[in-house]
Amino acid sequence: MSEQPPSNLIKRILGSLGPAIITASVVLGPGSILSASKIGHTYAYQMNWVLVIAVIMMIAMTALSARLGIQLDGTICDELAKRAGRPVAAATGIILFLIAACFQFSNNLGVLAAVEPFMGSSNADIMIIIAMNIFIILALYGFKHLYAMIETLMKVLVGIMIIAFAINLLMAKPDWGAAIAGFIPSLPEFDTSKVKFSEVMTPVVALYATTFSVAGAFYQSYLVRQKGWTRYNLKQGLIDSTVGICVLGLITMMVLITAAKVLYQNPDVKTLGSVADVAKSLEPGFGTFGVIIFSLGIFAGAFSSFLVNAMIGGSVLSDGLGKGGYIDEKWPKLCTVGALMMGMVVAIYTKTMGQSPVGLIIFAQSLTVLGIPMLAIAMLWLATRSDMTGENAIPFWMKFLGFIGLITSLLLAGRTAYSLYEKLFGG
Repeated sequence: MSEQPPSNLIKRILGSLGPAIITASVVLGPGSILSASKIGHTYAYQMNWVLVIAVIMMIAMTALSARLGIQLDGTICDELAKRAGRPVAAATGIILFLIAACFQFSNNLGVLAAVEPFMGSSNADIMIIIAMNIFIILALYGFKHLYAMIETLMKVLVGIMIIAFAINLLMAKPDWGAAIAGFIPSLPEFDTSKVKFSEVMTPVVALYATTFSVAGAFYQSYLVRQKGWTRYNLKQGLIDSTVGICVLGLITMMVLITAAKVLYQNPDVKTLGSVADVAKSLEPGFGTFGVIIFSLGIFAGAFSSFLVNAMIGGSVLSDGLGKGGYIDEKWPKLCTVGALMMGMVVAIYTKTMGQSPVGLIIFAQSLTVLGIPMLAIAMLWLATRSDMTGENAIPFWMKFLGFIGLITSLLLAGRTAYSLYEKLFGG
């Protein structure tokens, strides 16, 4: 048998892409871009290996979710309701919705940060936020087959991110030898008398947490069902998960390496509090053109996360309540609009008052402590049921890495809980 021509192989891989590109789009938002920039700014290339581990864990969890979406009779929330009771499914949907809605405001602000270089003043900020949300709502109700439209749009936005951040990377001219050396696991050196180990690890943990998104992986099971995949598409599901999440890792790595070259030990760069700060910090090295290109990448990342994040929260809430989980249905659309409105109101408040909603952020972090491990537990519990044997068996490596992912999510949750305790009680 002759080997398959490279052109046909590439065509097959591209044809298999779809659901995981949408998952990558929601994960690769302002938070990921900011975390990668902070790592490059603080540690140069030393922490590249952390991103690789996060990508591997994300591939496993996304592939596990896709497998469940294809092999289970119903959606994950359907199966939770049938096997554990409707309250468990409802709690899963409510928690995921609240997490998505609480953090939706940062996606609004991320889009604004991307368009700042093109705006003469900030007077139009609120109008842009309102117009953006109205546009998404009109799209939700204006298209009959939303999945196909969203998949195409996400592919375009991911393409824009790849091109924009690749241009910045080439302009930066990084030290490729040092970048490659950064893939060897090591911890940064620091003065224990001046800084705590937990403070040193904060940006590292943020990079891992913004790349390994259990919530994003959870929704992969819904996307493969909306794509129409069946058991005949199991191999496609694995290819899609692997390539889609590798694209996520590639884009994040480009941002990290660019920041490592341009921002590391740069005396003019003090703090990076937002993606807007990152864009402004790059201007001395790249000039106006480079900042515009970087901002274009930020816009693509923020807008894609902006849309899909609300859709995840709305769809899973509706499904958890037994109202259906397909985005073309009535209740998922209504719940998605609810997530959009919550994010819009908080973003307008933030811009109007000039301060972050600290209480909401603490509430969202509290939900994350409970919700993220709960999502991982739900997937692993379904993957290890007695009926998931024989042709239904989930591959061991997916369950093993999924279990490791659960452990890391519990550790992250514990760290977040301790941080909240310190904020609230000054511990």
